[in-house]
Amino acid sequence: MKVRGAVLREMGRTRPYAVSLPLTIETLTQLPPGVDELRVRVLAAGLCHSDLSVIDGSRPRPLPMLLGHEATGEVVELGDGVRDFAVGDRVVFSFVPMCGHCDPCAAGRPVLCEPGAAANAQGRLLRDSECLFDADGAPVRHHLGVSGFADHAVVSARSAVRIERDLAPEIAALFGCAVLTGVGAVVNTARVAPGESVAVFGLGGVGLSSVLGAAAVSAHPLIAIDLVDAKLALARELGATHCLRGDDAHLVEQIREITRGGVQYAIESVGSEIVLAQAYAATRRSGTTIAVGLPAPQRMLSIPAVSLVAEERTLKGSYMGSGVPRRDVPRLLALARDGRLPVERLVSGTLRLEAINTGFDRLADGSAVRQLLVFD
Repeated sequence: MKVRGAVLREMGRTRPYAVSLPLTIETLTQLPPGVDELRVRVLAAGLCHSDLSVIDGSRPRPLPMLLGHEATGEVVELGDGVRDFAVGDRVVFSFVPMCGHCDPCAAGRPVLCEPGAAANAQGRLLRDSECLFDADGAPVRHHLGVSGFADHAVVSARSAVRIERDLAPEIAALFGCAVLTGVGAVVNTARVAPGESVAVFGLGGVGLSSVLGAAAVSAHPLIAIDLVDAKLALARELGATHCLRGDDAHLVEQIREITRGGVQYAIESVGSEIVLAQAYAATRRSGTTIAVGLPAPQRMLSIPAVSLVAEERTLKGSYMGSGVPRRDVPRLLALARDGRLPVERLVSGTLRLEAINTGFDRLADGSAVRQLLVFD
């Protein structure tokens, strides 16, 4: 089958991307789904910083690669052995394929699936295969088992979660990454209780989802930090009680003053070791810092080691919101239907495949939160 998608062949091209064109729109050959795989007609896909970090080279991946990992679509073909899906099902993609058999999967931590992580690092599907080929017959890698920046995707059935058809695709797609990761950091990783203080550093799609999650569980005070005034204003509308500029020289002191000694939970979604150190410094004795953003692999974090013991601080990672997608996505969708997670406020606009490079310029300069690539 022929599909059209956005392929990255070279990392690190200079901005503006609308001029340097790191993503090229290509027609690819897509093989049929194999055993335990689905072919899905993609309806909408979000532009996320995890895609941008591959484009700018801070998260190196094997190339060429068809990008996109936060997406939703409709099942159009089943591979052999698929039992949990039918043609016509609406699905949200999970960007970690989950084997169900490794130690993390058996322990109820499927987002840490070892075969899934290995397949993602290699740019292959869970069955260690390739199904995308360019016009010259050369293989094109998958991004996080999804490659959602195309009109059709072949994925492992373990990379999909069935959903109802009531939400518009450009809203449903957000639950594959931004909402699952951001809200999950609050409710699964931190387990914030009503009245506990939370600070969210970085207000992209994931960070603002953390604000939504913290507001939903009645965190107080709820402090939002960013460099873009429009995002701070949106965070206040979504439930933040205090909004602070991330470039304020006295940021940590302000947070400590607001919370009378430091925040109980600090959530860092920027992917910067410098911001992560700030978040750690802003926590109180016994406080917890949650690292959600993905720094470049060579970046190192420096914190006062003695504080981990003498102040019983905790530093935790949160990958995909420490979630179980087939459990959490339906729950989060139910909260959205009930109006308790107004995730539609995160959408900055929609665009077509041909405008994708311009969309990543907007994401990189902070003028957009979540843009959705839509297909007919």
